[in-house]
Amino acid sequence: MSGEGARRRDVTVADVAKAAQVSKAQAARALGNYGAVSEDVRERVLAAAEELSYRPNELARSMNTGKSHTIGVVVGDIENPHFGLATRGITDIAKRAGYNVILVNTDEDRAAEVDAVRVLLDKRVDGLIVAPASSVNTGHLHQVHQSGRPMVFIDRSGGDLEVETVAVDMARISLEATRHLLDAGHRRIAFISTLRADSPYTPGMALDSSQIADRLEGMQQAFLEAGLPFPADLVRLNAGDSDSIRSITREVLRGPEQATAVVASDGLIALSVVEAIQELGLSIPADVSFLMYDDFPWTRLTTPPLTVIAQPVYNMGVAAAKALIRQMEGLPPATPGQFTATLVRRGSVGACRPALAHPVAAGSPVAAE
Repeated sequence: MSGEGARRRDVTVADVAKAAQVSKAQAARALGNYGAVSEDVRERVLAAAEELSYRPNELARSMNTGKSHTIGVVVGDIENPHFGLATRGITDIAKRAGYNVILVNTDEDRAAEVDAVRVLLDKRVDGLIVAPASSVNTGHLHQVHQSGRPMVFIDRSGGDLEVETVAVDMARISLEATRHLLDAGHRRIAFISTLRADSPYTPGMALDSSQIADRLEGMQQAFLEAGLPFPADLVRLNAGDSDSIRSITREVLRGPEQATAVVASDGLIALSVVEAIQELGLSIPADVSFLMYDDFPWTRLTTPPLTVIAQPVYNMGVAAAKALIRQMEGLPPATPGQFTATLVRRGSVGACRPALAHPVAAGSPVAAE
């Protein structure tokens, strides 16, 4: 294979040096912007580099300078619009500051996160932004912190690990949202989350996600203030794919002790919960009230529009990137990274009824699934 059919050989520093009629060392210093180089040599080298379409070897440059101008971002589920919006905020700030972003999705799996962090460190990223899959088992993140590599947590904490964290005060907003449901007369409130757990939820059990733990703490506080028993049997974890979410939704809406309100912990879960409610022939909010975390455009297009807990997700991504860049530049932290979410009251929460208007019989086709 020859001519245009062959792969073009990468232009090297030696090629640029030859074209500029300088030594390789002089060309390297001019291209890397380090060391002593005369203005005449610099101009000749840069002109030759442009003429030859020279692209620097980023790995080699990072080994020479100790900086790769890249940021590693590790999130749980890029399919979730929550993380997509946060990542947009991160990349917008990183690009402006001259950094590239390497994004890794872990599917909320700790082992995958351990591998992701290792790979990013091998690629010599200058810093890490991580949404920890576990706020309990954080040994790999402790190692990163102890090594001195800049790191920021987003969305969740790393347990007792003292790392800058950009997150929402979840306990407070959960308390407010649960009070809203209690004020409407609801006592049987279901909470559905994808968080993985080895056993059914019981109050006080250790949870991998600080965010989910804080939400449940807020719910329990609201019930405690009202002097009411907390319906722990309606806290459902391990909601994986759409089928399992719909199955869990059907379970909590059946029987004499069914839920009269459902809280979805993210937008992906919300879609499947609403689908299951429709499959049961139930109406929101006449038969069951519904509330979800995160505010996306589609939540205003449903009938009725959905009551949501709106989080400043994009701004959280911006803040996380700025915090990391400050660390990488050796500057002190700016302000604490805790954000405030807002309960947006729309039409999906209504007064509680003693029983569902259209209860599902145990022997019905839907119930039999």
